[in-house]
Amino acid sequence: MKWSAKPIKHKGENRIAVYFEKNAGLIERIKKINGARWSQTLMAWHIPDTEENRVRFKITPIAYTIPSEEAQIQIEKFKQWMRSKRYSESTIVTYSEALKSFLVFYREKAIADITNEDVILYNNEYILKNNLSASYQNQIVNAIKLFFQTIRETKMLVDKIHRPKRAKQLPNVLSKEEIKLILNAHSNIKHKMMLSLIYSCGLRCGELLALEPVHIDSKRNLVLLKNAKGKKDRIAPLSPKILEMLREYYIAFKPTKYLFEGQISGQPYDSRSLQQVLKQALQKSGITKPATLHWLRHSFATHLLENGTDLRYIQELLGHNSSKTTEIYTHVSTKSIQQIKSPFDDL
Repeated sequence: MKWSAKPIKHKGENRIAVYFEKNAGLIERIKKINGARWSQTLMAWHIPDTEENRVRFKITPIAYTIPSEEAQIQIEKFKQWMRSKRYSESTIVTYSEALKSFLVFYREKAIADITNEDVILYNNEYILKNNLSASYQNQIVNAIKLFFQTIRETKMLVDKIHRPKRAKQLPNVLSKEEIKLILNAHSNIKHKMMLSLIYSCGLRCGELLALEPVHIDSKRNLVLLKNAKGKKDRIAPLSPKILEMLREYYIAFKPTKYLFEGQISGQPYDSRSLQQVLKQALQKSGITKPATLHWLRHSFATHLLENGTDLRYIQELLGHNSSKTTEIYTHVSTKSIQQIKSPFDDL
């Protein structure tokens, strides 16, 4: 099981981000670490930056080394460039920290002299030697490619920077029966409403928590998703059953700014609390799978495909840029597979 960890600054705190391909066992182990949290933006778990955690995750000293003065200046310029391009602050932090790791490795070399061969050497001598994950390596590549696009004097050929071959993992999908058990597990209408809306519209966790009452178009049975991933607006169809539930919920809770608010009026519901809502639903329904909120979105897409919905429409509903991202659901749809007769039946 390959994983990697690195020190980061997240929401003003010193943290350690832990990257790995999806693994239920490792997720359970990280959850037991005091202060562990999942970040949808970073797409990683992060834990307090303590000496114990540094030893536990074998963080190499290079992660804490200061880059050269030239590199520090260029990293700051890179941050300013990203801000001018309206990148989110979390992306700016992620990319600048990833770039810092690379430039620390070449702190004795002028940035203008760094070449594509140096990227290969870095991958072999740092990434692979320290058994760091492909997802972390890919993040480094993203940062390097973007950074060198902003540098005028460079020997780097950005288009020729290669990415690691990533594992082709299928999305996790729950059956319709399991979804029904989860959505009916809570008697609290707010908890039931949040989980139901994620599944019925195929929403990301952040998209649900950013919803405001004005984003519900009850006349046209639509949900407007503002500034979703990639700063794109999109619409999702609203089930009449969901609309009835929403009306009941609205009367009971009367949200002020966000559709789902926490204990403080006008503040969005906490994403960690929402994860707990799902966890409780799983326990109540007796489902032992390590399901996450994103599993509901995967299940929405797969069930649409199994119902005969065109892949192009599913792509639009999910907000995918590329059809290739959406095509992965064809590999987990059981509609065609279940019709295949096993030769064992003829024996």
